[in-house]
Amino acid sequence: MRAVFFYNEAAAAGLDMTDRAGQETFLSIVVPAYNEEERLGPTLSALARYLAGQSFTSEIIVVDDGSTDGTAEVARGALEAAPGGRLIGRARNLGKGFSVREGVLASRGRFVLFSDADLSTPIEEFGKFLPRLEQGDDVVIGSRALPDSVIEVRQARLREGMGKAFNLLVRLFVLSGFRDTQCGFKAFRREAAVELFSRLRTKGFAFDVEILLLSRRLNYRVSEVPIVWRNSRSTRVRLLRSSWEMLRDLRRILSL
Repeated sequence: MRAVFFYNEAAAAGLDMTDRAGQETFLSIVVPAYNEEERLGPTLSALARYLAGQSFTSEIIVVDDGSTDGTAEVARGALEAAPGGRLIGRARNLGKGFSVREGVLASRGRFVLFSDADLSTPIEEFGKFLPRLEQGDDVVIGSRALPDSVIEVRQARLREGMGKAFNLLVRLFVLSGFRDTQCGFKAFRREAAVELFSRLRTKGFAFDVEILLLSRRLNYRVSEVPIVWRNSRSTRVRLLRSSWEMLRDLRRILSL
């Protein structure tokens, strides 16, 4: 695959679930990426191996969020071996929330999963999500904070503490009932995915909070499941800057 696919919102807004051969797509995996040339290749290879072993049809959509490194080239090379691999490119960096929205609305799957580019949650964990989706849950979110969650590699103490503080603020002032809103591993039934991400306005890291708030307001059925999680030390989250931006977004979400 050599072409770069650019997002067309008018085309993406529909519910077409078929690929160019007319075959229904069962699962779409959306991977937002910004300056991820080092981590993206192994992640896409792991996704491709997993999908190759499944009986269902699938696609991988990488959204390059205006990277200034070789992310696009790495994605093109890795997606050649991936089923239904697509790359959405953009010249400007607009944020993780914007990128996930873009990928979700361009997807074709009956179910849509988004995963962080570092694959901190192994793709095999989707096996816990699928039964819930097939039984009627509209949204299934991974959680690092449930009793059965397994944290194999922890974050640095300061980063982990700030994450817990953010989650506490979310539960106190915006959205109660969820132990971990920020885990980058969430899956949706297609109709819910299109509805929620069409309404999403948060472009940055706090977009998960808005998605879950919208899910509750629209009476979607949401479940939170324990996952295996391994921290990636080379994170793209900048502690002070990203924390400030997330608090700013949280204040805006409060006014929705």
